[in-house]
Amino acid sequence: MRASIWQNPWRLLLAINAAVIIGVFIHKIRLPPYVPYIHLLVDYHLGFIKRALIGAIVGLFTAKVPVWLVFAISGAVWLVTLALFIRLFQKTFGFAEKTLPLFVFIAGSPFFLKNFMHTLGHFDIYGCALAIILLLMPAGSLLFVATAALFSIILVLIHHIHLLMYVPTIITIVVIRHYLAYGCNRANIAFGVTAFCIVSTLFFAAQFLGTMPIPEADFVEYLKSRMADPSRTDLLQFAYIWYQPLAKEISDTWGRLPHNSLGVPVFALLIWLHTPLWRYFASLIRALANDLHRRLVIAALIGISLAYLVMFAMVFDYSRWMSNWAVCMFLMLHAVKMLPAKHETPPIPAEDRKTNIFGLILTLIPRVGIVRPF
Repeated sequence: MRASIWQNPWRLLLAINAAVIIGVFIHKIRLPPYVPYIHLLVDYHLGFIKRALIGAIVGLFTAKVPVWLVFAISGAVWLVTLALFIRLFQKTFGFAEKTLPLFVFIAGSPFFLKNFMHTLGHFDIYGCALAIILLLMPAGSLLFVATAALFSIILVLIHHIHLLMYVPTIITIVVIRHYLAYGCNRANIAFGVTAFCIVSTLFFAAQFLGTMPIPEADFVEYLKSRMADPSRTDLLQFAYIWYQPLAKEISDTWGRLPHNSLGVPVFALLIWLHTPLWRYFASLIRALANDLHRRLVIAALIGISLAYLVMFAMVFDYSRWMSNWAVCMFLMLHAVKMLPAKHETPPIPAEDRKTNIFGLILTLIPRVGIVRPF
């Protein structure tokens, strides 16, 4: 029995991952939601302001925001994302014994669902959820391109850093699922370029024109007026981020760079532990039937990675950026599988000892973190 479990442990690893996620959730709800809570308070009452869309939507339903709403909303979004990913995996690969190792390496990765649970209330997961929807919906018409543009606008209004975090992945999904699959013509190219220009313009408007128009003390008083418990002033300590210019963010990031760079070997180790998954991804790319598709996919992966490199230079939440980069790679794996291939790619071996060990280690890692590893 023990030998059998060791040779094919993937169902057990799936159950362990579920238990780990529950543990991460219990730990998370015991922590004060400093940054996530204040995002539910900021809205457009004072004019066009960056990072205000979620708070504005919450304001449509309640004038006073309780702290528990952070976990209610983010928990619901997490569950929706889980359901969407399960549906995507079923559509792309199907659920069978041979695909179970692939599912465990992706769904059980500390970069993915477990880290989204640790970062409940942060805005990262919205980009992932909307990208999965684009991977699921029909892509044959300009409605698909328009939906991708709308999703990108929503993400930039949630937080403008999404232009680097998930918009490049969304653009790649549009190129793969619409332009490569259904061809290019003047109409859809012009539509796509126009959509990109609109999203880019919105990003610059949010970055440089979306600053708070009132003094910080007045801003804090307004936030208190939206709190269900105004005595929790400790939850407002990050109000300064609506006043911090880009130059200050970059300066802070480079000031922390020597210390935060100590986590790079840990990130490298975590990426290495996903080696069976990366090998499978590389095999999918090599198996593509069209050389142009292969070159475009490689260029897109480089472009997405360069966007994250820019983020690393601008904002110091390195563990989050590393985790979301990996999630983008997972999404790209699904997108590449949708392209025509010249032959079927062999799945990740289910009974390989080294692969099993890597899967077990990744399963036991509860999350990556927000700034520094773990």
